[in-house]
Amino acid sequence: MKIFTNWMMGFLTLILITFIGLQEPFIKETLRLKSFDILFQSEEKVVSSDIGIVTIDEQSIERYGQYPWNREILGNLIHKLRQAQVGIIVMPILFSEPDRLGGDDFFMLSLDQMGVVIAQVGTTQTNKNSVPRGVAKIGDPLPWLFEWPGMLGPIPQLGSIADGVGVINTAPEIDGVVRRLPLIMRIGEETYPAMAIETIRVATGNPSYQIKAGDSGIIAVRVPGYPIINTDQHARIWLRWNNEFETVSASSEDFSSLEGKTVVVGITAEGLGSIIGTPIGEQYDWALTSSALQTVINGTSPKRYDISLFIELVISVLVGIIIVLLTRFTPYWVIGSMMLLIYGGSVFTSHWFFTNKLMLVDVSWIIIVTTIVGMHSIFNRFIIEFREKQKIKKQFAGYCSPTVVRMLQENPDLIKQGMKREISICFSDLRGFTPLGESFGDDVQGLTKLMNGYMDAITQPVLDADGMIIKYIGDASMHVHNAPNDDPHHARSAVQTGLNMLDAVTKFNEKIIAEGRPPIGMGAGINTGLGYLGEMGSSTRHSYDVLGDAVSTAARIESKCKEYGCLLLVGENTYEKTEEEFFYLKVDDLAVKGKSVGIGIYTVLATNEWVWKNTNWYAAQKVHEKMHHLYKTQSFDIAIKFCNDLMNEFDGKMKGYYKMWIERCEYMKTQDLPKDWNGVFIATTK
Repeated sequence: MKIFTNWMMGFLTLILITFIGLQEPFIKETLRLKSFDILFQSEEKVVSSDIGIVTIDEQSIERYGQYPWNREILGNLIHKLRQAQVGIIVMPILFSEPDRLGGDDFFMLSLDQMGVVIAQVGTTQTNKNSVPRGVAKIGDPLPWLFEWPGMLGPIPQLGSIADGVGVINTAPEIDGVVRRLPLIMRIGEETYPAMAIETIRVATGNPSYQIKAGDSGIIAVRVPGYPIINTDQHARIWLRWNNEFETVSASSEDFSSLEGKTVVVGITAEGLGSIIGTPIGEQYDWALTSSALQTVINGTSPKRYDISLFIELVISVLVGIIIVLLTRFTPYWVIGSMMLLIYGGSVFTSHWFFTNKLMLVDVSWIIIVTTIVGMHSIFNRFIIEFREKQKIKKQFAGYCSPTVVRMLQENPDLIKQGMKREISICFSDLRGFTPLGESFGDDVQGLTKLMNGYMDAITQPVLDADGMIIKYIGDASMHVHNAPNDDPHHARSAVQTGLNMLDAVTKFNEKIIAEGRPPIGMGAGINTGLGYLGEMGSSTRHSYDVLGDAVSTAARIESKCKEYGCLLLVGENTYEKTEEEFFYLKVDDLAVKGKSVGIGIYTVLATNEWVWKNTNWYAAQKVHEKMHHLYKTQSFDIAIKFCNDLMNEFDGKMKGYYKMWIERCEYMKTQDLPKDWNGVFIATTK
């Protein structure tokens, strides 16, 4: 019941974080908006063919002097733009006070029927000179519109003669970044259009707007004769920031490149232009008007549906349930893979919907739920498994090897259920026991102590390589690599361990020779293949063991060491996996007893790295390979000559083998072999 409760903690975490998500906390909203910013930033920039910018920049200040200028300069700018045959001229500049330099009369004449839209701003400090705009209402939109206590407009003579007056207020999100813009705002019962939609109204020549509201808020805004603009419940649209605009300085005399374009006049001179935060970084305030206008012109405002929050929350709950269940019933790698898949799938889905459907899908909460619920569930599982491992260690440490105990701790079912996997098996056997035993006479205790020392010597290299001793059989041993511990390079580990065991025997001999004992030797056989591992035996006596054809082959390869005069033999599978790392010599193509198909048998003398640095064996290796080719082509006499030539090569380590091979060639000369003989020797003994 305690384990079940710990497992259920993942669901409790999911319930808690879902409850928090329902409250729409600051952090959730912030992460959602930041995820949308990434989408906006990913868009490829496009040069606008609809809008151009005229900047009041440093060059303009140098030409016309300190800003604000005499408004006659702005009036002349309007005339120059008209001569260049531009479209609507948008000036998101507040003219709320008379021109101290006396340029208002000329500026007023410049505004008269010239297609110019100027600015007004919602404020909490005053309500003066506002220019409301009539709106045809379907439903009651007023409760849903952003409301300001007052509106500061242009001086009356300018506000009354300009073709349009638009609001330049922004609507920053909770993090201060502008991503959405309300198209209509209100003061009391009066409505005021944003600069972008006022520009559309002036361009179409309509006197007013239409706005539709329902029970849950604003639905759409429309300028008659222009496509419907769908908005959120507060008449806001999401802006796109993927446009670049051609820019011309206000000091220029040539505005011909802006012909036919709507022109926004903006201030960029240092210390004069206002800065706002946007998804793509800090921008001048007039960039908001440009981006909003371009978004409305293109009709490509990103969509965010009211039901999106609910759908995203439901998906996060389903994902959390899946993670908790996976944590309970699957391996850690499956859990990790699923979490990575959720992360990647969430990001891909969000990007796909934005790119193909212009929909803003928030996956940040799904990622948060996946991370928190996943990590908590994994931690709970780790605690449960740790307790189980400690229990197993207490039960089995007294009579199981540390390797088996670790395997039981990682997966107790493996002992009972077993496993099937590719492994590398090594059998070893003592050589020279008879003279060693005779040297002890009746001193059984001394012989036993020495044999235990021998077993310690050949066992340590196995443990150092994370191999597992399966059994000791008298003076023989059997160990495996890649079970139960994973070893992706188990064939290499097995061969290197075999060489290390031979080195350990050499050092052991130095010790016993000094004690007056005869030296001993070791023969070992290694093979790689499938093995079946698990608890085997009777109901009263059992042990961890390994079975399989590869195991039998390894044992029979080891039994041929003495016959071939070699210390370490490996099978063909092991050779193929390690031939680049060790120095091998082909020994035979042998069909071991009980087998009808021959396998290659090789002896390994050292690592290739050692051979390369310390010997010239590679030349002799080529001669050895040629000798085997001659043997297979039944050129036995020449093969014998090659054996004699090789007798002292390889530091004499292969002398016993070449003597045996000469005898083999002499024997084969007496046999009536078919012309297509493949060189495989059929063993008649194990």
